[in-house]
Amino acid sequence: MENPLKENIISDTIFPVILSVPQTKKSLKGRPMVKYLSEYARRAVEISAEKNNINLSDVNLVKNSNGVPISFNDYFWSLSHKSDFVGGVVASYRIGIDIEKVRTFTSGLYKKTASEKEWNLSEDDRAVLFFRYWTAKEAVIKAAGSGLKDLLRCRIVKIIDKNNLVIKYNDKEWYIECFVFNGHISSIVKNDKKVKWTLLE
Repeated sequence: MENPLKENIISDTIFPVILSVPQTKKSLKGRPMVKYLSEYARRAVEISAEKNNINLSDVNLVKNSNGVPISFNDYFWSLSHKSDFVGGVVASYRIGIDIEKVRTFTSGLYKKTASEKEWNLSEDDRAVLFFRYWTAKEAVIKAAGSGLKDLLRCRIVKIIDKNNLVIKYNDKEWYIECFVFNGHISSIVKNDKKVKWTLLE
């Protein structure tokens, strides 16, 4: 039976939400910090659902034993969290979101993230491009429910513009949109959808 809630979704748009971590919580360390960020990222997922008229009042946002979010009522969700920002999204298809802070990185990690052919697709600043590629590939891996071991199997095959690119993974093309904000980059699997980002600071 078709899920009646599906009628309420704005079918051509997804609403990724990014929340700034409150200053009062940044003093947390270790497991308490990880627990807080995970719960706060779920708040971003809830706001994303609200923006798409999806009711989460009776839904528990839980992951399976491999850390993959479990779908609910034919909807999929994804989240990401860093020390300064968390993000979340709900969609009617397998979705992935990732956030990273633009920072220095090693040459070894550079080589492990993409091939020279991929790097040569763009002349953008390498630091920004690195995290654009990294978050894009992470978003695909999350959507596919696989792990970092598959990072190099995700290949950037086309740069559409400053915010959009195409990845080939598992014989499928994945369309990705990125969002640059406050020294961070977030990427999301958009496929054929429009994306309306929300940043709440």
